Amino acid sequence: MSAVLDVREIRMTFRNGDELTEVLKGIDLALEPGELAALLGASGSGKSTLLSIVGLLLRPTTGTITIAGQRVEGFSDTESALFRNQRLGFIFQFHHLLPDFTATENVAFPAAAPAGGITPSMRQRARELLARVGLSDRMDFPARRLSGGQKQRVAIARALMNKPDLVLADEPTGSLDRIAAEQVLDLMREVNREDGATFLICTHDEHVAARCTRRITLQDGHVEGNAQAESISK
Repeated sequence: MSAVLDVREIRMTFRNGDELTEVLKGIDLALEPGELAALLGASGSGKSTLLSIVGLLLRPTTGTITIAGQRVEGFSDTESALFRNQRLGFIFQFHHLLPDFTATENVAFPAAAPAGGITPSMRQRARELLARVGLSDRMDFPARRLSGGQKQRVAIARALMNKPDLVLADEPTGSLDRIAAEQVLDLMREVNREDGATFLICTHDEHVAARCTRRITLQDGHVEGNAQAESISK
């Protein structure tokens, strides 16, 4: 089966005046369908930059990116935005929900925005996803009335709205207390296991990494470790 994600020789150099800083120094990485991968690294290791490049939010200086069999590094801004919306899901540390929209409206947003509104089929899928993440009783609550853990569950449902090939999560438990964080981790593992969703989770938390099926470690712009679950402590 073809890799969901295949990046080759990714380099990223930032310019600040006359000063050049190479953050990524030739990254090779592949994820197979259904993997739940943790992307680890100290501050400055390049993990957030790599996640942004895979999410088509940054363009690499050099290298190739293939997602679900499609080369994407040369996309225009319009093509990148369309691909992000249709083929990628995003979960952020601070969830980025629309506070006055209901949970259902927030989940439906990735499909509704390009269409100009929520159709009945979109609303039905959004509500099915909210039920899937344990929020059947919060579907019509505005996001501002939800707890932190509930908001992150809405964010997970939103990430799955368009049935993405790859879900990118940036410190998804970083703003939660330990109990809420455990619930969100359990949910992502459940969705990964039962639905076959592929996750790449950027984290500094060893506990999060221990719950994943692959552990990828960046150091000084290089992949320093890439271990399957068998070599990861539970």
